[in-house]
Amino acid sequence: MTSVIQRTSGLVQRRTEATRSAAADKEKGSGGEEDEVRRGDEEEEDTGDSKETRLTLMEEVLLLGLKDREGYTSFWNDCISSGLRGCMLIELALRGRLQLEAGGMRRKSLLTRKVICKSDAPTGDMLLDEALKHIKETQPPETVQSWIELLSGETWNPLKLHYQLRNVRERLAKNLVEKGVLTTEKQNFLLFDMTTHPLTNSTIKQRLVKKVQDSVLEKWVNDPHRMDKRVLALILLAHSSDVLENAFAPLQDEQYDLGMKRVHTLLELEPEKESTKPNSNELMWAVVAAFTK
Repeated sequence: MTSVIQRTSGLVQRRTEATRSAAADKEKGSGGEEDEVRRGDEEEEDTGDSKETRLTLMEEVLLLGLKDREGYTSFWNDCISSGLRGCMLIELALRGRLQLEAGGMRRKSLLTRKVICKSDAPTGDMLLDEALKHIKETQPPETVQSWIELLSGETWNPLKLHYQLRNVRERLAKNLVEKGVLTTEKQNFLLFDMTTHPLTNSTIKQRLVKKVQDSVLEKWVNDPHRMDKRVLALILLAHSSDVLENAFAPLQDEQYDLGMKRVHTLLELEPEKESTKPNSNELMWAVVAAFTK
């Protein structure tokens, strides 16, 4: 009788342990997504020397495009608008907020796969949170190419005009003013007054330019998957926004030619192929594909 009781209690104990183990696994699984988002935010916090001078991809691309003294981008640059929207998608992906839908058995191409909201946790950046809200609430989901066009306001569908993010360059410039990188002035052009944002902290701009230069010169690794994802995205999106030339302008002719040659090496990569390699960010390569197709 005693042995029966002992066996029964042992069975109950094993069942209890199994139940606890299953519950722990479930809790671990549900927390996995939060951990990934947290890691993305921590990686974001690790970039830069201080909180005040930490820049997003959009701010870095805009800073490369701004004329230091005049405080505005070239009037002839019609690429930077869509380029900044691409930066937003990559920034959200690197922070663990967005991802592409599964490729499926037949492996859909990057440009046909939909953008999925992975986490709606606030990023602390108003522009990013606004874009994230649009993407989360849109059903059915849209592709990377569609989101770049919708966020830029480049759509013929009047029902989708509300997706456009307005005054993006001005809002990014104000962020840089708050971070002590730019200042605000009024300039009088013949027919109108315009708010400009001249450079006030040249150290941060020089550090950004040097980071871009070093990535294809002194610190060149000849393998995009060994490069920092954020730096790789900065180079590719700065080129798509037609502002990369500004970072290479101060170089000697020999260094300039070598740097541009290596940039073209990156531009000639096949996003479909690169996105299948370990530790690659599929959404980042989808954005690259959208600009290089």
